[in-house]
Amino acid sequence: MEIPTYPYDNEYKGLPLSFQINLIIDKYFRLKLAKQIHKIVTFSKYKEIFGVSTINISNGIDFEKVKLKSQLNNTSKRLNLISVAEIHPWHGLDRVIKGLAEYYKKDQNIKVLFNIVGKGDPVEIAKLKAITIKEKMEEYVIFHGSKSGKELDDLFEQADMGIASLARHRSNITYIKTLKNREYAARGIPFIYSEIDEDFEDMPYIIKAPANEEPLDIRKIVNFYNQQIFNPSQIRKSIEGTLSWTSQMKKVVDDIFPSI
Repeated sequence: MEIPTYPYDNEYKGLPLSFQINLIIDKYFRLKLAKQIHKIVTFSKYKEIFGVSTINISNGIDFEKVKLKSQLNNTSKRLNLISVAEIHPWHGLDRVIKGLAEYYKKDQNIKVLFNIVGKGDPVEIAKLKAITIKEKMEEYVIFHGSKSGKELDDLFEQADMGIASLARHRSNITYIKTLKNREYAARGIPFIYSEIDEDFEDMPYIIKAPANEEPLDIRKIVNFYNQQIFNPSQIRKSIEGTLSWTSQMKKVVDDIFPSI
């Protein structure tokens, strides 16, 4: 069985009843189910979940299905941020919008845009749109809805930096290996996140945001991006040998069938 994120109960906090019902059912059956399970595969650091031994792996990427960014944009006047997600409170996208509001309190030479791509919790999306209007950021925050295929590839071509999870602390999670981080690296763009992801902590193309409720420091992002040159191919190559599904699933096979 796979439990990618653990603990996960707090991810349901504040969500509509339709989401909460799933957790109620899960709580009722999960310990009974665990008795029938030999191992649990997880992206967390836990060695045991629900009394079952774990196999600890990283989230993986199918590189053949993720298009590499082919060009570097001119960012001397404009920087495009992108978040691609099934939107929930723990992504902390409100921190970006509020950070933009702080950034634009003064005239800026570099225009920063925030592209939000994806569906998700309708309550959270409505909240983000309300914050955008309240902070008068409609010119700089664009809600694209769900995109895939060429439309998504085109948005990544225009993107300069990815916004990953910025509020995992809201669900009491410190260590996690999200697909979002891996997709940004596979696309070849630098990105920012706030949790601890051991596959990326020392990479030169990431920024760590503090795990708190403060607005994101947009000026820090602008400076970080413009102080170095990011090569999409090199970013992708940094994870190709370790974070493909082939390499990660080998850990599962080796644990279950050690003699093969």
